[in-house]
Amino acid sequence: MTDNILNIRPASETKWDCASFGEVMLRFDPGFGRVRNARQFNVWEGGGEYNVARAFRKCWGKRSTAVTALPVNDLGWLVEDLMMQGGVDTSHIIWRDFDGLGRNTRVGLNFTEKGFGVRPALGCSDRGHSAASQIRPGEVNWEKLFGEEGVRWFHTGGIFAALASNTAEAVIEAVEVARKYGTVISYDLNYRASLWKSQGGKEGAQKVNRHIAQYVDVMIGNEEDFTACLGFEVEGLDEHISSIDPANFKKMIQTAVKEFPNFKVAATTLRNAKTASVNDWSAILYAGGEFYASMMRENLEIYDRVGGGDGFASGLAFGFMEGKGPQAAVEYGAAHGALAMTTPGDTSMVRQAEVEAVMKGKGARVIR
Repeated sequence: MTDNILNIRPASETKWDCASFGEVMLRFDPGFGRVRNARQFNVWEGGGEYNVARAFRKCWGKRSTAVTALPVNDLGWLVEDLMMQGGVDTSHIIWRDFDGLGRNTRVGLNFTEKGFGVRPALGCSDRGHSAASQIRPGEVNWEKLFGEEGVRWFHTGGIFAALASNTAEAVIEAVEVARKYGTVISYDLNYRASLWKSQGGKEGAQKVNRHIAQYVDVMIGNEEDFTACLGFEVEGLDEHISSIDPANFKKMIQTAVKEFPNFKVAATTLRNAKTASVNDWSAILYAGGEFYASMMRENLEIYDRVGGGDGFASGLAFGFMEGKGPQAAVEYGAAHGALAMTTPGDTSMVRQAEVEAVMKGKGARVIR
């Protein structure tokens, strides 16, 4: 069953409900301490694109695969093992020979602090020369994935496209073939100034993302993403992107949809970070010429904010895939994103029933 806003291929015609394309890194988490003086770390796998595919399998019980690249060494095998624990198919991993030192290829590392109270979350990336950042057009058999195997929903994003000119070209190649076979394409703009700095800054980001945007069915991003990556303006937005009037964001979306009529759905999370540990959290979705807002969760307590947006993206996709309609889709996304921020690591650790309980307004209680 599908929603009439998105023409989603039937499950019977496809091998995969979701395929993602992007880098899968190792996250080193010092708990509530600091990276700069940590003596031990918890290790998780994560990636803005991969997190969506993982949630499709672990939370929503769907069939998912991830297209990425890893080195043939113990760190690459560690990422593979973590992906397997997440239930994500690994048959589309590109394996690269390792030179024994890491000059030619490596696993990207991401050291991330949760933050607490007045101390914000902090990320320190160590991902140069990673295996995934070297993916080039022609390396992935997209005809086999989208044509022979079949995919209902394809998710990728601006973080991966920003890694290098070749990854941007590979994303363009992927979305062209996905569109050819009627796969729904979602794209999370996920603007990171540090990544685009070597790719031409905002001007470079807009050139790449506006090209990709013409193939996208479901465009996801916050106010900064739409302004930096696509060049749209949001009235009343300050330089610190600290708050936004949803009415002004709606105006911007209407402008974006006029320029990109292929956007069947556009969505954003709305976060007002009062402290690192307490946020107001909600979401807005545009579909079929109408806007739909999720429940507002004021003073939401945050354990680890990383992955909240990816949780939103996967919940939104699930709502549409199950034919539940746009209002339910934005509620599934917002509730799942909220729950994803209650656990450590980048990935979701909840089940569908827990998401639906939160959607119904049930608070924390002992589950027996």
